[in-house]
Amino acid sequence: MSTPERSERPDEETPLLPSRSSSREAARTRTPLPKLQLSLLIFLQMADPITSQCIFPFVNQLIRDLDITHGDEEKVGYYAGLIEALFYVAQAITVLQWSRLSDYVGRKPIVIVGLSGIMISMVCFGLSRSYAMLMVSRCICGALNGNVGLIKSLVAEITDETNLSRAIPLMTVAWAVGSTIGPLIGGLLARPAQRFPKLFSQPFWTTYPYFLPCAAVAGYVLLLLIAIVLFMKEPVHKDPPVSEADIAQSVPVAELAEGATIEHDEAIFPLQAPKPTNEHPLPLREVLTGRVILAISNYATLGLLDVALFALFPLFMSTPITLGGLGVSPATIGLCLGAFGLSNGLLQMLVYSRIVEAWGPKRLFVVSLGCFIPIWAFFPLINAIARAHGLSNPVWVAVGTQILLWVIMDMAYGAIYVFLISAVPNKRSLGATNGLAQTVISLQRAVGPVLSTSLFAFTLERNILGGQGVYVALIVLSGFAVGVASKLPRKPWKHD
Repeated sequence: MSTPERSERPDEETPLLPSRSSSREAARTRTPLPKLQLSLLIFLQMADPITSQCIFPFVNQLIRDLDITHGDEEKVGYYAGLIEALFYVAQAITVLQWSRLSDYVGRKPIVIVGLSGIMISMVCFGLSRSYAMLMVSRCICGALNGNVGLIKSLVAEITDETNLSRAIPLMTVAWAVGSTIGPLIGGLLARPAQRFPKLFSQPFWTTYPYFLPCAAVAGYVLLLLIAIVLFMKEPVHKDPPVSEADIAQSVPVAELAEGATIEHDEAIFPLQAPKPTNEHPLPLREVLTGRVILAISNYATLGLLDVALFALFPLFMSTPITLGGLGVSPATIGLCLGAFGLSNGLLQMLVYSRIVEAWGPKRLFVVSLGCFIPIWAFFPLINAIARAHGLSNPVWVAVGTQILLWVIMDMAYGAIYVFLISAVPNKRSLGATNGLAQTVISLQRAVGPVLSTSLFAFTLERNILGGQGVYVALIVLSGFAVGVASKLPRKPWKHD
């Protein structure tokens, strides 16, 4: 005789409240990602590399066309590096203020201001016929653009601990796609009167040969601005007064609105409707904890080396072989940078999550950061091959290997972002923390282009180590960065 199955209906032995372990298990169920809001952030993330990197393929040639160096090829690096650095100098001065302001007025208004500034500056850059106007346009772009810091806050606010690891690769892929599109636009659309004479035969395109790529980027930003105004939801609101009845009747956030999909994991955000936690944006002195300083320091060293590479690579590619480069055209430079962006996006999308789950964020960050050392070493190797064999297949195999190392290095951003988010003192200081991080990295990114391009020009002028001294200096700096990375904890910090 079979034993009857136990009834599933509640009885006197059924607990009135679920156990804490079952609650935690439910809380850790993976939360669906908010598709529309995340899609807007993906396109917003793409805007930054598109606007900043579209000038890389042609900025060195632009300096030559304006005859700023009066034909002195060795000084091109100085002027190009300054143009690339000015954006980050202006951004470093203002980004913290934009991020702090967003903690009070919300993220959306600041995003709108940032996109408007980018659009205006790109049009100005394309119409510039003097070095002073180039400088002013880049300063406008940097000063009005606080979005790069806000994106990190927005991602953290629309995700929780269960789906953050899924959102980070998407943002990294978005950056990679932008890094692909930006250089391609700059390289393929520059000088349209020469490349497409049947379509662009008017004198305007001869007078302003670099306006077309800048206008294309401004058009993308305009479309994104319209989408943000129409569809972006404001994730930051002032906490309303909370009564005892509110507390007694509090329910999971996901149940507050019909069809809601976000359930904030209590490891990062409260599971319940607002409670009287008295959380508020902290003063900057209290935000600067040891955790925050360590995370920002690693983020800054990564940013310094990365932007130094982005500035040095096109300069190396455009410099004649006899002076230590490859001497290729802006279109070829754009294709190489586009290949990097495409490969980076594919790798981030396909393997990033698996690697970070298998290795952990610290190991991934240290290994990725260590790739800078062979990346710098490849520059003199590539030039040596070109001197011996010209622009032959071995040169492009070496360039391809260098780009592959560059792609592996770029996974460091997703890893350090995990540490940066986990270091935040409280959620109402998320904007300030990311603003501080972006201020520091903007300063580093301002130094990076000037450092690498000026060292390149200086070692050529003084013939230091046969003109290769810049790479030795950058290898030493990369070793220091790996040492700083080793100070990170094995696992991200837990919120109290």
